[in-house]
Formats: sequence, C-alpha cells, structure tokens
Amino acid sequence: MICYQLRCDVGHEFEGWFPGSAAFDDQARRNLLSCPQCGTSDVVRAPMAPAVRTAPARVPEAERPRPEAGAAVPATMMAAMQRLRQYVEERCENVGDKFADEALKIHHGDAEQRGIYGQASEEECDRLADEGVEIMAIPWVPRADG
Repeated sequence: MICYQLRCDVGHEFEGWFPGSAAFDDQARRNLLSCPQCGTSDVVRAPMAPAVRTAPARVPEAERPRPEAGAAVPATMMAAMQRLRQYVEERCENVGDKFADEALKIHHGDAEQRGIYGQASEEECDRLADEGVEIMAIPWVPRADG
C-alpha cells in the first residue's frame, strides 16, 4: 500500500491509501476520489517528502493516545474509514492471523506480491519492522452496510 498526500482544487489536504500509483491514477481518471471536507472530486497528489524510517517507532503503551470514553467519531471520518475498509476488503486478501508470516514471505520473494490484510501481535509487528517490512494499522470500523 502507498500513502499519498492529496489536495483538492479548494486547497484541502488529506491522505489517501492505494495499492500502487496506477490505482491512484485510475481512480482519479474515473473521478472516484473525493475530498472528505468539501466533497469535490477534483483531487491531485500534493508534493510530499518521502517517509524514511531509520528505526522502529516505539511509543510506550502508557503514552499512546486513547479516545475519551463515549467520544463519538465524526460522521465524515466514520464514512471515510468505512470506505477504506470496503476498499481493502475488495482488493486485498484476508490472511487472518497469518499476516506476519505472509508479509515476510512476500517481502522475501517467497510468495506472490499482492495486497493482504489480517491481524498481527505487537511482537509480530516489531519483527516485521526489524525486517524492513512496511505495514500500516488501520481502524477496522463496522461495515457501512451492516
């Protein structure tokens, strides 16, 4: 998955996740992208600096931000996360609790390169980071259709 910094014609900036650059180009050409703030479909990639990881980022559990009890997720954010979930489920393979093993196989060239999703423990995530495998944890919200 690739994370692009996007900008709408009004100037709002936001992130978008894609399996590759061709997927972004295809979605932009078909007007399938929209700004989560204003809804316009005139969206382009914004200039961005590459993310370079020199060491695994480790935030102690006690310092990780936690939502306040009863805090509601704004409807636009929930809708965006539901669209992300739908996108991942439609285009990637669910490998369940074998995620770390399958990600390493793909990384080492022992399995076909493809988009996958599943679950991994904190230790497995650390192991993937040590191996140089880039992963992203995303909020897995309830589906929009039920």
